[in-house]
Amino acid sequence: MAGQARKTYALLSFGLWQQRADVARLLDAEIVAWPFALPGRIDGFIGWGRRSSGRRAVRLAARTGKEVISLEDGFLRGFAAGRGEPSHSYVIDREGIYFDARHPSGLDRLLSQPVTDAAALARAGGLMARLRNARLSKYNNSPVLTPAAAGVPHGRPFVLLVDQVAGDASIAGAGASAASFRTMLEHAVGHHPGKTLVVRTHPAAGDRSLLRQAANALGVEIVVPPRMNPWPLLEEADCVYTVSSQLGFEALMAERPVHCFGTTYYSGRGLTVDHDQLSPARPPASLEQVFHAAYIDYSHYLDLHTRQPCTPERAVEQAITVRDQRARIARKVFTAGFSPWKRRAMTPFLKGMAGDPVHARSLEAAAAAARASDGVVALWGSDAALPADVPAMRLEDGFIRSRGLGVDLAMPSSIALDGEHVYYDARGESRLEALIVHGTVDEGLRRRAGDLIRLLVQRGVSKYNLGTAADLPTVAEGRVKILVPGQVEKDASIRYGSPVVRSNADLVRAVRALFPDAFIVYKAHPDVVSGVRDGGAEPQEADLVVRSGDILQWIGWADRIETMTSLAGFEALLRGKAVGVHGAPFYAGWGLTDDRLPIPRRVRRVDLEALVAESLIRYPLYIHPLSGLPCRPEDLVEEISGAAMKTPGVGRKLLLCAAQQINRVGVLLRDSRLR
Repeated sequence: MAGQARKTYALLSFGLWQQRADVARLLDAEIVAWPFALPGRIDGFIGWGRRSSGRRAVRLAARTGKEVISLEDGFLRGFAAGRGEPSHSYVIDREGIYFDARHPSGLDRLLSQPVTDAAALARAGGLMARLRNARLSKYNNSPVLTPAAAGVPHGRPFVLLVDQVAGDASIAGAGASAASFRTMLEHAVGHHPGKTLVVRTHPAAGDRSLLRQAANALGVEIVVPPRMNPWPLLEEADCVYTVSSQLGFEALMAERPVHCFGTTYYSGRGLTVDHDQLSPARPPASLEQVFHAAYIDYSHYLDLHTRQPCTPERAVEQAITVRDQRARIARKVFTAGFSPWKRRAMTPFLKGMAGDPVHARSLEAAAAAARASDGVVALWGSDAALPADVPAMRLEDGFIRSRGLGVDLAMPSSIALDGEHVYYDARGESRLEALIVHGTVDEGLRRRAGDLIRLLVQRGVSKYNLGTAADLPTVAEGRVKILVPGQVEKDASIRYGSPVVRSNADLVRAVRALFPDAFIVYKAHPDVVSGVRDGGAEPQEADLVVRSGDILQWIGWADRIETMTSLAGFEALLRGKAVGVHGAPFYAGWGLTDDRLPIPRRVRRVDLEALVAESLIRYPLYIHPLSGLPCRPEDLVEEISGAAMKTPGVGRKLLLCAAQQINRVGVLLRDSRLR
């Protein structure tokens, strides 16, 4: 609060110290490392749950009379466990910790007087429905499988038993032990004869699976599915058995009967069938009341990208974005021959359900590794070819790429991921074209696309966002103003997408023939202006040739844009301009452009919102510049438009300049090999 001095807390483990920025923001406090801080400066100690640091924090606080805070992951942790994945949420407890029922906790206090406000309970119900419909759990890096696909006998009722890791603090904290799992299994066998017993193992259990040990000792047959999202199992099970797992509460959200063989924060409240409870006399609470206490009041959420406090609703949507983008890459990815810079740039995009990509030195090595592991090879662009038995994904810059040019090694924030044909390759149907042809855009997505169009226009965001100004010419009234954006003539988008008009000079000549009285401005491509790429002979039929100014300035000035395949044509459509197209870019042939080249296979008519929904929302992959994590296009537009261009230090600047020059030479050599 304003006017109050910030408190100082000491962290008691190296792992917590790595999360000190998160802790400082959550507590609005100064964070120091123990024992390197003077005891007199410290207001309290912070430890992790009931691990050694947590127990030590309790002892130090008792000895010194200071505060003690227990920190733990929240109930929506993130994509996967591990320090490489930032947490969506934490719980902060000054009284105990929620999973240790032997002592009072902050969550117990909240549930002693559960919320009764109708709006708050409606909010809890809405969040529960969103979690269930989106299939979100504490961790979200497991594929969604049907129980039958996971090995559960089809058509036969089953009971789901939730395993835990031997020695986990939540077992002892629930007043349970390894024997509780045997008791739980015996109860399931005795009360559900003839039903399949399905055991959902903990991702970290390994050889410490308590239910597997109990099943082996009792000679009970169980089915253990592979790693999978728990929601399909929860929803199809006749009932769910747990000792103290958080999955028991998710089973309640799935409207399943839940048997508890330990004391959990959600047991003993009239929601579960309780066995061996430490605290049988608890005030009853509804599911919405328990959820509100645990997920809204007790948990604290941080924005994935800014690491500032946020609402649980925002955290949920960010978790969905991360999970859904990474789910698009189901297999292990092997790249072929990427430079060190490109490896670093592409790794966040290519992290999927099977983990980080593996970077091979050659196409042959990548193909061999993909064959051996049922993986996929990632290739840049359309030129490289693979053997027919090796699946490929083709990559290219996205449509909202960065602040700065790729040739100058500006890190990309979006890429296109496709199959045999990238979006600019009109020789066959790309994934983007298939989305436009077959996709269904509902009203919610249509509204989102419309909002995104308005955001792009209002914030002045384009592909490269160079932000350079230019003097715009004044043209006599009544004369049509036409912008012709130049392109790199050896670029793949012209080679594979513009079979008739193939040079900038020919394009301007064709435009002059169509509009003999127009004022034509030809704007050279930024890569050509920088001297790295070849733009061909300078057009003679233009009234004005310009080399500066942001493309959006010139689009705003023009009445019409004429192009071969430039993305400037799409950016002009977003801004309500007439666009004539002489090639076959992804946005042509749908009834939105004046097509100078017939594209017979594109017969569907779509509106601008549908085109944007498919091309900017569904098709690309996005990575936030601050976090390196998947994000929505709206988040990227906000960041690009609000962030100042960073100026590197002297040493980094020298290294960057050297790398840029090396990259420019490589681009020139590559272009020189193209005919």
